[in-house]
Amino acid sequence: MGWLHNRFEENLAITSVDWVLNWARSSSIWPMTFGLACCAIEMMAAGASRFDLDRFGAGAFRATPRQSDLMVVAGTVTFKMASRIRRLYNQMPDPKYVLAMGACTIGGGPYFKYGYHVVKGVDLIVPVDVYIPGCPPRPEALIEGLMRLQDKMKRETIAKKAE
Repeated sequence: MGWLHNRFEENLAITSVDWVLNWARSSSIWPMTFGLACCAIEMMAAGASRFDLDRFGAGAFRATPRQSDLMVVAGTVTFKMASRIRRLYNQMPDPKYVLAMGACTIGGGPYFKYGYHVVKGVDLIVPVDVYIPGCPPRPEALIEGLMRLQDKMKRETIAKKAE
């Protein structure tokens, strides 16, 4: 018998605050609708009924950055669009996460060598939490990336973000 025995009511659960906050945060992700090119079609397919992102708590895509905590950058990022991506990222409330989806988003894709108008990776604009490779990546890959993001979110503490 421990020193906690018979000190609390019968239905009281004792747990850490970090675990509860991380569970709630990772189970209710609100991604922002932000598609730039062909990867956005796969992102829309992942939100449809066949793949069903609702079972991961991420089915409600938001159209405004003030109501979302996940930015899924899907498609080719041009220099003209870079400032807008940064502005939307700055408008998101903390904690905020970024998921880079597709070869063009991660490293410039086929435009890497001769594309003067393409940013050579969205991580030069905003900090990226999870990379999803492919051209375009399948909806299953997006779901896998979302699960990796949930794993990362569950390791966070209130004091600072996990690296």
